[in-house]
Amino acid sequence: MPKTKQQSKQSKAVKPAKPVKPVKAAKPTKAATLTNGLSSPQALNQAVWQICDVLRRSNCGSALQYVPELTWILFLRVLEEQEAIERDEAEALGLDYAPSLVSPYRWQDWAAPWSDKTDTPKTDDGKPQGWKRRKLQEGKRGDYFAFVNSELLPHLRELKDQSGSSAKQKVISEIIAPIERVRIDTETNFADVLDRVHALRFAGTDTQHQFMLSQVYEGLLLKMGEKNSDGGQFYTPRELIRAMVRVVDPRLGQTVCDPCCGTGGFLAESAEHMRARGGELTTDALDGLKHRTFYGREKDNLAYPIALANLMLHGIDEPHLWHGNTLSKQTVYGGLYDGAPDRFHVVLTNPPFGGKEGKEAQGPFPFKTRATQVLFVQYVMQILEPGGRCGIVLDEGLLYRTNEDGFLRTKRKLLDECDLWCIISLPGGAFTGSGAGVKTNLVFFTKGRKTQRIWYYDLSHIKVGKKTPLTMLQFAQFFDLLDKRGTPEAETEHSWTVDFTERKRTAAEEAAPFRKEANAQAEQARTLREEAKVLRKADKIKKADALVEQAQAADKAGREALGKAQAIEDAVYDLKAVNPREKKIMDTRTPAELLAAIEVKGKEVDAALAKLRALL
Repeated sequence: MPKTKQQSKQSKAVKPAKPVKPVKAAKPTKAATLTNGLSSPQALNQAVWQICDVLRRSNCGSALQYVPELTWILFLRVLEEQEAIERDEAEALGLDYAPSLVSPYRWQDWAAPWSDKTDTPKTDDGKPQGWKRRKLQEGKRGDYFAFVNSELLPHLRELKDQSGSSAKQKVISEIIAPIERVRIDTETNFADVLDRVHALRFAGTDTQHQFMLSQVYEGLLLKMGEKNSDGGQFYTPRELIRAMVRVVDPRLGQTVCDPCCGTGGFLAESAEHMRARGGELTTDALDGLKHRTFYGREKDNLAYPIALANLMLHGIDEPHLWHGNTLSKQTVYGGLYDGAPDRFHVVLTNPPFGGKEGKEAQGPFPFKTRATQVLFVQYVMQILEPGGRCGIVLDEGLLYRTNEDGFLRTKRKLLDECDLWCIISLPGGAFTGSGAGVKTNLVFFTKGRKTQRIWYYDLSHIKVGKKTPLTMLQFAQFFDLLDKRGTPEAETEHSWTVDFTERKRTAAEEAAPFRKEANAQAEQARTLREEAKVLRKADKIKKADALVEQAQAADKAGREALGKAQAIEDAVYDLKAVNPREKKIMDTRTPAELLAAIEVKGKEVDAALAKLRALL
């Protein structure tokens, strides 16, 4: 396929004429003002939800319908704003610039509102803004949808297949890939949505707009997460993500990966964290952050394009997301992942709860198990750089189970090859807002050295639910103590340290007598069988059979002793957070006192029932 003029421009490597001064990391400010008068995140949030109201009455009744519909429309709007800024910056530096989209597929052509006023903005090629939209709307009914469904969307989906397509064009294609046609029911409602989305723009301060809009967008993803809880697909609450990112602390120049990234929450928050603590960013550092830092994998067809859009809304121009099954390595589309490293400095992830995998997914891993989370732990250990850090959400069952070989051997490898230095026990309702009531823990480890001590922090006493979610405020004491772990100061009512090295040594000592007994029984069984052979040669069959029975009894006793030893040693890998300082309230009343109290309460219930009956 011959290259277009646009693609030829993109293939040229243009270098700046002179070094560029360092620029400050983008930070949100309250000074940014939307051109339609919105001046706060709250006002922006309200405007976005008003758009969702239009979508809900236009054949997109649930979050699973209106979020994907808004995603691709919002993305194309933000893309145009971003590229307008990039074009201006390129012109200021004397560089060529090739936009990702050409006429009539640009937002300014088909989506922007048209006006006959003399001050109507012009497109990049001098036409009145919205000229294509006007032409379509002045035609016969259905022309607008026909263009979008039959021309625009197919063109965008096919961008990645064009010779010389840019990374951004591939991202556009992947975001649009699942959109076969507009879901909105009428062209009038469609135009209403486009006008409202078009108004969500800032006058010049793109970074502030981007930050605010990204926060609002994540609120939409949360709504979708509440509905999308089938098959273990639970979306991680934002406050938990923020806490985990703060603990792992990804730095500029490091790569960050989420092998089951969902809608991209960990990667987006990592980007915000790295910008906030980056101080003065050189042009190279900023370029690296946008293009060579964030990697992810996701198999869900709905979540994958939304993750791409979410990351681009957070200023990640080149999100390297792979679409497919991480465990089985079955690929849907891997074009955005080309050139990704084999190992990463940071892994932040929340594998699906309660998933069950087939043999194909288990194949690449040394310890076979159907449990999805266990396989993901093995995968994370594979992709971490030596010295790399991981924060992962794990259900409690994985921590305490030692009765399944895959669980046990995975945890043994983890503790032998990584320093598991912190476990946070979360409240039972931490994921309730996302549709999950399972008990979970946050687990942090560093690859490359054995685990010696594990610091636990217990948040399980906190009552949380849909209306009272977990917040960063409830992590305040944890962060105060985090750098003090290993010292007496870090030992509190809700925190304690397990000396894992000592725990293993003690277990080995306790298991030693049983192993000694097992060896003795095995030796006795061997001796008895040798004697039985001699007796058989001497034709003393009954005596030989008796010795064989004694040998079998010794074998059984040995196996039982070995089983006891193994159980003691395996129990070391029960990592469940059991607070040794938990206060237990004991009811010291006597049986007679308890019966009396029950009798009093019974009389109160009878009286209340009598009053209710009287009212009927």
